[in-house]
Amino acid sequence: MEDEIDFIIDGTKEAMGNALRHLEKELINIRAGKASPAMVGSVMVDYYGSQTPLSQVANVSTPDGMTISIQPWEKGMIPEIERGIHLANIGFNPMNNGESVIISVPPLTEERRRDLAKQAKAAAEEAKIGVRNDRKNANNDVKGLEISEDLKKSLEEDIQEMTDQHIKKIDEILAKKEKEIMTV
Repeated sequence: MEDEIDFIIDGTKEAMGNALRHLEKELINIRAGKASPAMVGSVMVDYYGSQTPLSQVANVSTPDGMTISIQPWEKGMIPEIERGIHLANIGFNPMNNGESVIISVPPLTEERRRDLAKQAKAAAEEAKIGVRNDRKNANNDVKGLEISEDLKKSLEEDIQEMTDQHIKKIDEILAKKEKEIMTV
């Protein structure tokens, strides 16, 4: 019985942690004012017939806050990198100088900042829904155990406490991202 209880608690903690990690990955893709290599993290490039992540065919850096520089390891990859950026539909217009691909990241308008903040809120809400679903599943598992009502109540309180901690962490991550987005 002790093993089942540990399994439920550990599984729930893991699932809620996964919701947090997923949120953090989602928020990396929402750009906030300054250039970051993560902005082109989703770009796939045709590398000799197979779709390959951009980071595996080039060095991606940000020489300043408004520029992303992509230095391919093979000069012949420049057209493929540009095509990959266009196909990724991330809203950037790449330019090349024969040696590398350069992306100028335009400053965000106030309206665009608000839209990005809404996207961040939606991603946070998805994470909260995931955490609440994990709580529901754990509570259902606890109800199925053959243990005393007092122990069930205690476990449900532990699960609720864990849920509250994860929801609070999601709110903190969102507040930080919103501040980052809205800072000019």
